[in-house]
Parts: sequence; structure tokens; C-alpha cells
Amino acid sequence: MKVLITGGSGFLGINIVRYLLKKNYDTRIIDIQDFDYPDVKEKVEIVIGDIRISRDVEKALNGIDIVVHTAAALPLYSKEEIFSTEIDGTRLLLHASKEKNVSRFVHISSTAVYGIPDHHPIFETDKLDGVGPYGQAKIEAERVCEEFRRAGMCVPILRPKSFIGPERLGVFALLYDWAQTGHNFPMIGKGNNRYQLLDVEDLCDAIFKCMILDERVVNDTFNIGAKDFTTMKEDYQSVLDYAGHGKKIIGLPEKPIIWTLRFLEKLKLSPLYKWVYETASRDSFVSIEKAEKLLNYKPKYSNKDALLRNYKWYLENLESFKDLTGVNHRVPWKQGILKFAKVFF
Repeated sequence: MKVLITGGSGFLGINIVRYLLKKNYDTRIIDIQDFDYPDVKEKVEIVIGDIRISRDVEKALNGIDIVVHTAAALPLYSKEEIFSTEIDGTRLLLHASKEKNVSRFVHISSTAVYGIPDHHPIFETDKLDGVGPYGQAKIEAERVCEEFRRAGMCVPILRPKSFIGPERLGVFALLYDWAQTGHNFPMIGKGNNRYQLLDVEDLCDAIFKCMILDERVVNDTFNIGAKDFTTMKEDYQSVLDYAGHGKKIIGLPEKPIIWTLRFLEKLKLSPLYKWVYETASRDSFVSIEKAEKLLNYKPKYSNKDALLRNYKWYLENLESFKDLTGVNHRVPWKQGILKFAKVFF
């Protein structure tokens, strides 16, 4: 079986590449970014291309049996980039995959499709109400997947919680930077809300199950998340405790902070976007019962485990990325004005 991973140069992409190589699968990636992973570069076929361009997609899909579709424009991109990548790119990939008789197309969506729900846990059958362009585009991309599912394709859809693990930076680099430099860490609200995360290794396991289990079982939609998690304050405090500076999570008044972050986002002075700061003080967890029952999904890592696994990698590799910033998960996001706020904590 030969597998194509879209967005293979990204955080999830490289993790599923390594996961499948350990299981002796032939892998190919397509990404607009270079595939700069010396440990596996010689073992992977690389197509530098755009999933929104037909000739690139045709080239990437030749001889492919299974597609794992991780490519996405993250929330810090423009609305146009997000919609064209998530919706148009997904449609083009599915159309070409159907033409080439690809046996399965595993689509990685997001729990962002649920927006800010009024109850928890959230089930796969709950209403979809995406916050911002990213959440809206993920909903539309799922609808495209369902069209092709109805047309006879096997298109498992996974809705993962925010996933972390070794090599995940992005917004989590804020917490790790403040912990490593010996600062208290601010949190919107009191931090008593339960906010489920997910270790990327557990997500890779769920993806693999959708590749190998009976089509009649996997041709469905599944929430994926950690099974064990406490409050956001307790989970994040575990990182500060490990850092060893005696620092604490500091709760801040919710409404004034959210209004301030809205203002700073408009001025492009903060890396935090609406989905992050509007949901950070609320409960956010999904039911994983369906995946447990049908996929035999058994997550190995709790929130604390995942956060600490990532933080240890951060400390070991800090020199390699300390001067880098960007808008993807593999580099720290620019802290903007928040960098200066550290002096108060």
C-alpha cells in the first residue's frame, strides 16, 4: 500500500510520515514547503506542490492507494487562503482521488467545527457552528467529503482536539517560553474550565486505524481527543512545575482581557486569534466514545503527559528554533506586544 500525506512537511504531516515508516509503508508527501527532516528525507517521496493546482495533485496521486489529508491553512492565514486551501484544495484532491480509484481518503478536520457549544461533552451529531474563517472552512470541507462519501468513496473524517507533542510550537511556544524563562503564565479567566487536548501520537494511531479497519466501520466521522484531563489551570501548571522556578498560573478577568485581545488582534499586535481567546476560558471537550467503540481507539497520553512531552522536546531543541517565527505549528508564533507583558509576570 502506498500512502500520500498532504501537508507532509507540517507538524502532523511529519508525525504520520514517521509513524507509517515504522510500519514499513511506502510514503509520499505533497506540500508547498520544503521537507527538511534529515532523519527520514531519503525514505520518502517528495512532491513540492500545491493541493489547489491540478497538475501538482495529479503528480502526487499517481500510484497512490490511500490519502491522508492533513494540509490546511491555519487561522493566522488570510480568509482567502484558508477557504481556497481547505475547501477548493479538498475538492480537487477528492475528485482526482476518485478518478484514480484511491481506496481511502482520510480527512483531518477539527473540533473547531463545533464553535462555542452550550453543552459538554460534544458528540459527532451536535450542530456545526464554526468560529471565524478557519472553523467555517472546516465545516465546508467536511461537506465536500460527505458528497464524495455519498458517491461511493470511503472518506473517514477525524475531528481532533488541539494536538501537541514533540515538535509542536505555534501558540504553545508562548507557554513554554514563559515557563523556561521563569515567569508566571497568565490565563483568561480563572482556569477552572476543562479544555481537552490530544497527543499527536494518539492522533496518528487513530488515523492508522482508519486506514486498516473495515471500510463499513471507518467510513464515518469521529471525535479524537485525550481521555484523561483536568482543569486548564491544573494541566498548564504541570509545565510551570516541571520548569522548576516556582511560578504559577495567574487568572485574569475574562471580559476585559478578551476585549483587549480583540483590539490587539485588529492592530496585528497579538498572535492570538478569535478561536483561541474566545474559547480559552470555557469548557471544551468532546466525547470519544464512538472512536473507542468502533475504532478501538485507546489514547495513551493525558493532557499533562502531552504538554510535558512537548515541553521536554522544546528544552532539548531550543537552540535550533529560538530565532525563528512564523504562522505554522512548527515554529514559535510572534509574541508581539505579549512579549513585553512578561515583565508584569
